[in-house]
Order: sequence, then structure tokens, then C-alpha cells
Amino acid sequence: MADVLVIIPTYNEIENISNIIDAVMALPDKFDLLVIDDASPDGTQDAVREKMNQFPGRVFMECRSGKLGLGTAYIHGFKWALDKGYDYVIEMDADFSHNPEDLPRLYKECKEKDADLAIGSRYITGVNVVNWPMGRVLMSYFASAYVRLITGMKLRDATAGFVCYRRRVLEALNLDAIKFKGYAFQIEMKFKTYFLKFKIVEVPIVFVNRQLGTSKMNSSIFGEALFGVISLKLGSIFNKKKFIGK
Repeated sequence: MADVLVIIPTYNEIENISNIIDAVMALPDKFDLLVIDDASPDGTQDAVREKMNQFPGRVFMECRSGKLGLGTAYIHGFKWALDKGYDYVIEMDADFSHNPEDLPRLYKECKEKDADLAIGSRYITGVNVVNWPMGRVLMSYFASAYVRLITGMKLRDATAGFVCYRRRVLEALNLDAIKFKGYAFQIEMKFKTYFLKFKIVEVPIVFVNRQLGTSKMNSSIFGEALFGVISLKLGSIFNKKKFIGK
């Protein structure tokens, strides 16, 4: 068993899932991988089972009853990882928007350089996004600026979904108290990590828009983030104990 687990949530990722698993398994560093699938009807689960047979003890899957939200998928995965004894846990998309070759860089920031949370950042060295429509680039970039303004965090990419957590961060958070399920989930996790004064670093990456499959992003997810950030900040000021949930 590796000491690091990569979690990939899926819904209808048959075009990508086998290739992304192969890419992670081929890395020189040893990463275990957990797929959290929300009852994909397209054969995603069957493809993962084939990879579980090909890479026994390294590829795993948890199947859920339906589309329950990105945040709850990761929380499920975090609890699974803690129960299995992993020291480092990485969030990653299935669609190759996150380059598997960047996994060792995030992992080593935590394992070798003592970061508690390493963020694969699209904006720490400018705007490193490929094949996104300009409107979405601007929305994402200014969303991070908005989060900095409201929360006081200095992060350039507060909405990033390619991150590595050290085990002690996940143990310090009450995972059952994480309330957001969509885009705001990423912000909430980072803000609570920041609130507890853990060491956060940003690692520059290039984000490439998916080539295959369908994006799960929609306007309601951005709306959750817009108002969710304000509620997070107010909670951290007026009810700190409830904010952390411990």
C-alpha cells in the first residue's frame, strides 16, 4: 500500500477513466487510486472494475446510489482514506484537465517540504488555462479574487480542485460539518484549513479543458460559491466553534 491516495469522483466518464487510471499507475512514484462513482449509467464502473483486476491493491472503487454532489463524494473518499491509513490524499478530476504528471509535485510539497495543503494553482504564475472559453476563464479568475477579498486568504486559486492534503488536516476538520456540495466545497475546505493555521502552498500547474466527455459545471454551482463565501466568513467571525464543527 502506498502512503498517498488519489481520489477521482466520476459520473459518466467512460471516455476518460481507463486512461486516467493507467496514467496514474504508470508514474514512477507509487500512488493508490480511489474512484467514487455516482451510479454512472455509461459503463464507468465496469471500466474501473477492469482496472481493479489489472492493478490489485492499488485501484479501488466506491459506488454511490446517484448524483449526490462533488463535495459529498470527496468527503466519502476522505473518510475512506483516513480509515485505510493513508498519510496524504489528493483530489483530482477524471478528464485530464489535471495532468497526472503533476501528482508527484503536489505530493512532495507535503511529504518532503512539510506543506499541509498543496494546491495545483492555475493562477499563481499568471493565467495557465488552456482551451477554456474566455468568459469562463474570467469568471474563474475573478471568483478567486472575490474569495481573497472576502476571506482574507492570499491564495491565487481558491477554487482549485487539484490539491493534496496531509492527513492531519483532514483529521482536524469535522468532515461532517462541511456544508457545501459544489464549487463552494473547494473554497470551504481551503478556508477552514487556513482558519486552523495549517501551512498552505500553491504549486503552478497548467489546466487543460477536457477533450472528451461532458463538463459537470453549471451556473448554480457558481451561485453557491458567490453567497457561500460570505456565509463562511461570517461564520468564522461570529461562531468560530460551530464554524469548525468541533
